[in-house]
Amino acid sequence: MRRHLTMIAILLAASPLAAQTLDNESFDRFGIYEATAPRPQAIEPRATTLPLELRKGDRIALIGNTLFERSQLFGQFEALLHRQFPDHELVVRHLAWSADQIDLQPRPDNFADTFQHLKHERVDVIFACFGFNESFAGPAGLVNFRQKLSTYVEQLRSQAFNGRSAPRVILVSPIANENVAGVAAADRNNARIKLYSEVMREVASTHHIGFADVYTATEQAMLSPGTDLTINGIHLTQQGDRLFSETLFQQIFQQQPPEINDSLRQAITDKNREYFRRFRPLNTFYYTGGRNKAYGYLDFLPAMRNFDMMVENRDRRIWNLAQGKTVAATVDDSNIPPLPLADQSRGANEWLPAEKERQAFQVDPRFEVNLFAGEEQFPDIANPIQMRWDARGRLWVSCSTTYPHVYPGKQPNDKLVILEDTDLDGRADKSTVFAEDLHIPLSFEFGDGGVYVSEQPSLTFLKDTDGDDRADVHEIVLTGFGTEDSHHSLHDLTWTPDGDLIFRESIFHHSQVETPYGPIRQQNSGWFRYQPRTHRLISFGTYPSTNPWGVTFDDWGQHMASHPVYAAAFHSLDPPYPQQNPAPKGLQAYSGVCGHQFVDWSSFPGELQGHFIKVRYKPTNRVEIHQWKEKEFGYEEQYVGDLIFSTNLSFIPVDLQFGPRGALYVCDWYNPVKGHAQYSLRDERRDRHSGRIWRITAKDKPLREAPQIADATIPELLKLLTRPEYRIRDWAKRELRERGLAQVKPTLDAWVQSLDANEPRFRHHQLEAIWTYRWIGLAELDGHVGAVAHIHAGHGSSPAANIDRSVALQTLRSLLDCDDPHARAAATQQLRYWHPYLDDLPVLLKQSANDDSATVRMEAAIAATYIATRDAFEAMVDVLKHPREGHLAYAITCALGSHTMRPYWEGNPNYDITRLLKLAARAQTIKEPPPTASESQFDRQADLARIDIACVPERMMFTQKQFVVRPNQPVKVVFTNPDATDHNFVIVRSGALAEVGMAANEMARDPRNANSDFIPPEKREAILHATRMIGPTRATQIQVLRFTAPTEPGIYPYVCTFPGHWVVMNGIMIVAEDQSAADELLAASQPRIVREWTMRDFKDLPSTDTRPDDAQLARGMTAFVKARCNQCHVIAGHGVNLGPDLAQSVKQLQGKALLQQMLEPSSKIHDKFQNYQFLTSEGRVVTGVVVKEDEQAYHIATNL
Repeated sequence: MRRHLTMIAILLAASPLAAQTLDNESFDRFGIYEATAPRPQAIEPRATTLPLELRKGDRIALIGNTLFERSQLFGQFEALLHRQFPDHELVVRHLAWSADQIDLQPRPDNFADTFQHLKHERVDVIFACFGFNESFAGPAGLVNFRQKLSTYVEQLRSQAFNGRSAPRVILVSPIANENVAGVAAADRNNARIKLYSEVMREVASTHHIGFADVYTATEQAMLSPGTDLTINGIHLTQQGDRLFSETLFQQIFQQQPPEINDSLRQAITDKNREYFRRFRPLNTFYYTGGRNKAYGYLDFLPAMRNFDMMVENRDRRIWNLAQGKTVAATVDDSNIPPLPLADQSRGANEWLPAEKERQAFQVDPRFEVNLFAGEEQFPDIANPIQMRWDARGRLWVSCSTTYPHVYPGKQPNDKLVILEDTDLDGRADKSTVFAEDLHIPLSFEFGDGGVYVSEQPSLTFLKDTDGDDRADVHEIVLTGFGTEDSHHSLHDLTWTPDGDLIFRESIFHHSQVETPYGPIRQQNSGWFRYQPRTHRLISFGTYPSTNPWGVTFDDWGQHMASHPVYAAAFHSLDPPYPQQNPAPKGLQAYSGVCGHQFVDWSSFPGELQGHFIKVRYKPTNRVEIHQWKEKEFGYEEQYVGDLIFSTNLSFIPVDLQFGPRGALYVCDWYNPVKGHAQYSLRDERRDRHSGRIWRITAKDKPLREAPQIADATIPELLKLLTRPEYRIRDWAKRELRERGLAQVKPTLDAWVQSLDANEPRFRHHQLEAIWTYRWIGLAELDGHVGAVAHIHAGHGSSPAANIDRSVALQTLRSLLDCDDPHARAAATQQLRYWHPYLDDLPVLLKQSANDDSATVRMEAAIAATYIATRDAFEAMVDVLKHPREGHLAYAITCALGSHTMRPYWEGNPNYDITRLLKLAARAQTIKEPPPTASESQFDRQADLARIDIACVPERMMFTQKQFVVRPNQPVKVVFTNPDATDHNFVIVRSGALAEVGMAANEMARDPRNANSDFIPPEKREAILHATRMIGPTRATQIQVLRFTAPTEPGIYPYVCTFPGHWVVMNGIMIVAEDQSAADELLAASQPRIVREWTMRDFKDLPSTDTRPDDAQLARGMTAFVKARCNQCHVIAGHGVNLGPDLAQSVKQLQGKALLQQMLEPSSKIHDKFQNYQFLTSEGRVVTGVVVKEDEQAYHIATNL
């Protein structure tokens, strides 16, 4: 075998296929970056008068907030323009962005600003809608608004965006708001909106531009009780958008609008959809931001060119329809060129059929694993991401073959799939596609008779209205969430124990979302809490994080996640935007893990009860068991062992859920390619077909009978609240929410009053009652206003007296005064929402702030940020009188810094809290360990080169990409890791980067290496110097290397060998006599352009008996990967098993015959590996290798 691998290595090492370059100049112009995009030239402004005159070929831009952003979904205003001016061939571009204000327009890093985009689009006419989000500053903000709007308008009208003349500019006022179920938006907002609209009118007049007063024109219509023109009081339905479009048309052109042609309107929405993908693509951190140097070029710019061409094709279709010409049924995109091949920077993992994958599992002997569902039987579950169980005991799975990116010509067709095990044999036997036009549904959750789904940049709602298990409603509920990285945009949707929908986004993201209560903004990771009943969104827990997944709650409602682990301590409302809370120091926080579930089912071993299970997808791939340990100042996790460890790294567990009978289900996003930073977004080896759901059961432990949820009576559902299983209680409360306040409350009142005080879990049953009261809406204020109404704008209605809350309040008081600190902490948390009904709130909050339990005191400090009164602040100050460490200390710091608490102490000489916050927020100093005597002597050398290198937090990169030292010079490298992930620093011999990195990756296959330093022992000769793994889970965050530089000048890579990191987290140590020599070495190391080699170039092929050394073998393996051979072939355990095993091939082919197969791989193809194309009855083309065939079917392995 060694001889056969040697032969392949010789030939691959000589292959030129890895050395290829591309003419980058051809695509550069399609990138629009803040740093480089042209800006318009200043020009003499001109007046804009109404009625507006449009000219042939005018290019029109709509800028501003969600009013225009949402209008592109319907295309009605644009349709009116084309109907009125069919021969003008107008070009309309939507550049509006949710919650934009004239002076606050957050964008992804290096994303071109609005003026740059107006310049790029060569705009002649600008419609600008502002004023709504600004109006939440109230009357006190009018002077500031007038000043800023005047400045903005003057700048806007004084730029030659089209390169020739000043634009015609029309200001558009906000629409009037509407009172709808859940929020009286008109009552809350219209008086302020009217004031701001008047300022807009005056500014427009002063600066001689057009003004469209759609507020006055829509106010009366919004008051009509017979219409529902908005989804939430502020954002228009299609019917409401038609009213707005016709009103705006009348205001602008001072005539009645024409009829809207629906074919024209649909063509416009199609164009808008493709333009949106160009203007606001997913993964902008890779397009414009910090990772664009690695993948921003070929991953994005050719696609931007194609999107531009597709939009132009649709413009022509719109013009033809407007002019009454006949058009084809579909858009002709035949002129769109193919995208160039994407970079393949590293090898893929091995793909295995499901049964062989199961055999690669190392399973805890107390358990057994079977395949519940896989792609062979259910192809619709390809690329599964998240799972949820419905009230009928069916498993729903969100799946995305679109992930990680949307590319031109490939419409997203992601799915929500329902799986059923009708015969209870532990295997699915029926699947139903509920929805199949979704857009990377990272997460979903049931509620309000439908499903809430994450579809970046939006939260959407799907509903089946006719009972056929197919979505009939698909509505955007909230929009404006960040899209900088599609892996961790809006995700982790889950209901809290008390009935709010929470979700999170992670690093890189910038979100700004319009709500009836004001705009909500957050950046660079944090949590959101949404109450659909009142349309209220709040943000909390923002701090510089990574890309974590996984969320659940313990028995007492304490929120646990991954980064941070004890998330309950992070619930304070956010500081004023764009500030973030300080990064926590010394508190557990991890990435690389997903779904979390506490063990509270009798179907699992008794010794695991109270433990929790989570899945890990990097650096190792496993299902882990942890203890949940209560400490004095918070909770921590402690690793116990693995339930499953896989040696096959294509096993990527991404979610975990207990089923209704107590089996545990693992969602396996099975894929040989994993990661954004590690692989191109367009890497063609990404598997679009595989997906598995694994079922875990304990041996000799019977499963439970599934509870009846969907058809249960209210008393039966309330009885389920006494069950020990958190998930059953959660499903029961979700169903009670569906039954509604009027039906549930009388029975719930009677149930809680009948509870036995001597029952061991009496306090917990009381707590479940309080949580259920919130689920059904009893804690919300009357008059359509949510419980924390006054914390944003101060405009709320008073609690009404027509609903009897006495039983609920009596129960809450009982919990606040009980002996159980867990119950007291949970009850204190509820003060956030019930405070409007508690006359003695200051006394109750102070009582909790001075509680013996640190967890109770923590909940009091956090609750103060929601209550937002001076009394609440004074109670929070009381928490400072008691010991505070760890999570409690961090929670206090965040509470003091919240936007609701700051007004009570900032600038107040009675409080010295500024100093406290500065001390808490100050970055922890990582001190260099004291040197030994010999180390001190080394450090005193006169020519010592000291190199300080750190890990850039959250970026998977070193602070230095290279450094230069002289031959034989003494070197001291001080390596620090302030990141949330462990890293090391390894210097290797020239050319050994991939060799060492791949060997470190292989270490992840062995569970014994899980906590190792990932220094591959078999590569010691290739490693010059290495630190241990340092970071948050290790003993230290700093290590010092002392060594003498190599004698031989050259380029020596350094790298982090944490599995998967080596591809991007690396740099070079240049050993040279001076900078000039270093520059020459660097230039000589750049790839050279080579020609395509043929057999003629190898007429003097050397002897096949030559045996290379390990370095030659490594170069051959690297070429094997770069030439994409591993896309179809396996060698030495690397690659995808779709073609012949190359180790076997060399037994049959020798010398030039083998070489010919490498240079001309299609010259001879074994019958077993011929590719066949099949056209299915649905019109789908499937290409692959026939694995077997029978009378009913062909079984094929599809090409990746």
